[in-house]
Amino acid sequence: MLNKVILIGRFTRDPELRSTPQGTSTCSFSLAVDRNYAKAGGERQTDFINCVAWRQTAEFISKYFSKGNLVCVEGSIQTRSWKDNDGNNRYATEVVIDQVYFVESKKSAAASQESYSQIPYQQTQPVYSQQQPTFNDSPFGSLPDPISPLGTDDDLPF
Repeated sequence: MLNKVILIGRFTRDPELRSTPQGTSTCSFSLAVDRNYAKAGGERQTDFINCVAWRQTAEFISKYFSKGNLVCVEGSIQTRSWKDNDGNNRYATEVVIDQVYFVESKKSAAASQESYSQIPYQQTQPVYSQQQPTFNDSPFGSLPDPISPLGTDDDLPF
C-alpha cells in the first residue's frame, strides 16, 4: 500500500508553531494549491489543504516560511476523529509533512508577496528530510542495484 502526497502551493497564513505537553514541536498550516484544470470559460479552482509537521521539520517550517511563500512538501494523508465538548463526532483530514523544499528564492518570494506570480519549481534536493536509510546505505557496503538489465534479445523466451 502507498500513501504519498506531493504538493506545491502557497502558505495561506503564517505557520503556527506549538508544543505538545510532552514538549514535541508541531506546526500547522494550510496550503493553497491550484488544480490542473479549469472549467470551460472559468477560472482555475484552488484547494486549501491543511498540513501538519512535527519535531525538527515543524521548527524549520516555522522559521523559514511565512504567508504567501511558495513551497513544495512531501508527506502522507492522515485522518483522525474525536468527540468535541458537546459530544459530537468530529473528523479531520490533513497531510503529515515528511520533507519540505524551497521553490523560490528570497528575492522571488518578496516579489510574490506583492504579485503572487507563479515561479517554476527549482529545488532538486530536500531542504529538510526525515527520510529512512536507502537501499545502498547498508552497513555491509554497497549492495547491487535491485533492478538489473536484461541480457541480449537472444536470452528472451519469445
